[in-house]
Amino acid sequence: MTKFEFEKDNNPCGNQKAGESYCGTDTFYLKDVETDSTSKKLRYPKQVWFILANEFCERFSYYGMKAVLTIYLVNVLAYSPDSATKLYHIFSGFCYFTPLFGAMIADSFLGKFRTILYLSIVYSLGNVILSLAATPPLNLPDRTFSLIGLGLIAIGTGGIKPCVSSFGGDQFILPQQERHLGQFFSIFYFSINAGSLISTFVTPIFRKDIACFESDTCYPLAFGVPAALMIAALVIFIIGKPWYRITKTDGNIVMKVSRCIVHAISRKRKLAATGDKREHFLDYADDKFDKKLLNDVKALLRILFLYIPLPAYWSLFDQQGSRWTLQATRMDGKFFGYLIKPDQMQVVNPFLILALIPIFDKVIYPTLRRGNILTRPLQRLTTGGILAGIAFIISGILELHLEPTYAVTLGPSESQVHFINTLPCNLNLTFNGELGSRGIESFDMSILSKISAGKYDGKVEAIGECDLLKNNVTFSFIAEEQKAFTYMIKVVNGSIEMQRDKSEDELEKSKEGNPKLKVIISGMLEEVNLNATLLLINEKQVAKHINLQNDTSTVFLIDPNMYHFKLFIPSNETVNRLEQSVNISGTIDLHLGGNYILTLSKDLASGQISTKSYTITEPNSVHMLWLLPQYIVITISEVMFSVTGLEFSFSQASEILYYNDFLLAPVSMKAVIQAAWLLTVAFGNIIVVFIAEFIKFDKQSKEFFLFAGLMFADMTIFGIMAYFYKPIDINANEGEEDESRSNIPMQPPNVFDNSTFRKEE
Repeated sequence: MTKFEFEKDNNPCGNQKAGESYCGTDTFYLKDVETDSTSKKLRYPKQVWFILANEFCERFSYYGMKAVLTIYLVNVLAYSPDSATKLYHIFSGFCYFTPLFGAMIADSFLGKFRTILYLSIVYSLGNVILSLAATPPLNLPDRTFSLIGLGLIAIGTGGIKPCVSSFGGDQFILPQQERHLGQFFSIFYFSINAGSLISTFVTPIFRKDIACFESDTCYPLAFGVPAALMIAALVIFIIGKPWYRITKTDGNIVMKVSRCIVHAISRKRKLAATGDKREHFLDYADDKFDKKLLNDVKALLRILFLYIPLPAYWSLFDQQGSRWTLQATRMDGKFFGYLIKPDQMQVVNPFLILALIPIFDKVIYPTLRRGNILTRPLQRLTTGGILAGIAFIISGILELHLEPTYAVTLGPSESQVHFINTLPCNLNLTFNGELGSRGIESFDMSILSKISAGKYDGKVEAIGECDLLKNNVTFSFIAEEQKAFTYMIKVVNGSIEMQRDKSEDELEKSKEGNPKLKVIISGMLEEVNLNATLLLINEKQVAKHINLQNDTSTVFLIDPNMYHFKLFIPSNETVNRLEQSVNISGTIDLHLGGNYILTLSKDLASGQISTKSYTITEPNSVHMLWLLPQYIVITISEVMFSVTGLEFSFSQASEILYYNDFLLAPVSMKAVIQAAWLLTVAFGNIIVVFIAEFIKFDKQSKEFFLFAGLMFADMTIFGIMAYFYKPIDINANEGEEDESRSNIPMQPPNVFDNSTFRKEE
């Protein structure tokens, strides 16, 4: 630990400036005993590289796990989109509540090193449990173990969040290494975003493009790689132990401020009754707390008052990983032969952040300043909040364009029926009641959508000449409530029949967005004891085998692609009248979000086995890149809101921050400001949970517009508060403090230019 002592200046007036009338007789300066600033130039502390590597691995672990979390909750744990959204934001909120307790533990009990060490172990354990929960052969209670894992991760990541950056700062000797400290924060910030950028891109690939445990996806790997990175982060952090500078705990300032406020309120109640009136309620705590702390807390409360509207912003911002990811599952991700995964769209934010911050600092802000536009931090904060609302207006408009591509939702007493004509003749179907009549071409399909459930009668007649249908054929069918079925019009034993497929058709799109394929065996094939294999080969020559049995139909989830398919039937299962039983092939194009039927039937005209595909739910037709505008706008809002918000808060408390930091005093309002800032993020996530739980919408677009309206109203209130806010004059009380403060830099290292204080998720 670095030791300091006061050194007397034997020539106190030697550096007196012209015009100064006062010269103290005894002047003291704070001297670093271990490393005098005049003795030698200090080297860059090598131990910080362990901290930076630890941060990169930890951020990779956190962002990678979180990128696929929403889709995991929906597709594997079978939560509804609303329930998955609530769980996602409960987890995120918990991640931002726990830093408060992590800071208290570090400052009051364990110190930063041991807090990071112990909670990193908890963090790693949570990642391992989550990965094991997603591993099917283990047969663990997946929901229970997943939630336990997420809880441990929230405790771990939240607990170390306020400790790692400040522990890195402890490795520098100030003010001699002030420049090195600024460089450290730049690299630290880069580590955060590099971990986020890489993991958000590659983890969805582990989830989607790799198959494991007889599944088309591999969530054990998607969670296992982040778990391995977190274990690596822990090991790297431990290896650096011999070189760390570990400072002594000074007590938690958050607790000290809280005790000060509670004591002031309590004493005010007692003294107010005696007629003891004071200018500020904190003045009642002067019996127990010094004036400096009271003044600091007064300044702090003025800043925290402006924090009240801020949670609304985070309620919008953090939906990138929940609602916006779910929105992406309803879109088309094909892009020049590459399939963009819905959860990969989150990579846009860290990528743009790295690009936009220097552009804003070096180009946009200076340009606006010349026009006297957005020159004040509170103006930028308000503008950032408004931009977040605009981003949700954009997402709402996009959702309106997605709604026509949604699957048909059958309400009570509604049904849907599909008629497939397997005859080489055009037909006309006439129904009783309000259904009327409709034509259906040869080997085509007709859909009766959202009809009333019940029994219907009708007749089939040929349009034009048809040797198979000389006379009209009557039929009846049952439309079951909130169900969809397919009826095949075909020849059975020489007569025309209307035959219903045994399995129900699935109208709802897959939760992940993959197409659904239903294979129906029809016609003469049913007379064979058929156990066949349908081979689907995509453009990359990757094959998928589907086992088929006679007189059955099965729905399969399959990756979107253009497939060439072949039907293989073992020779001992063929009969003479099945002329081409082993020579059935064709192509089928499957798109994201589409539900398809593939029929295998015998063409009575040619005697050959024919195939035909039909679409019962239209695929996603709006491209995923249309999400870019809302991601760009929300990222610009983050630059103006998050970075500016912390810069403003710290600048208003700069006298508190840097005077006390350089003297190594125990009081640092920076810790309180950071804790309050993280709590605004936590409460923002709680807002999302509240709305998802208690305010129900029949359309997602309405919820997006609600959040946009909430943001606009919130920023109106914030703008009014900002208008009446009077900035703190940090030079107003210069004369009240010790003269030695004039030698202490009042501005921090160049950290805001490096965007150190961007919200760390």
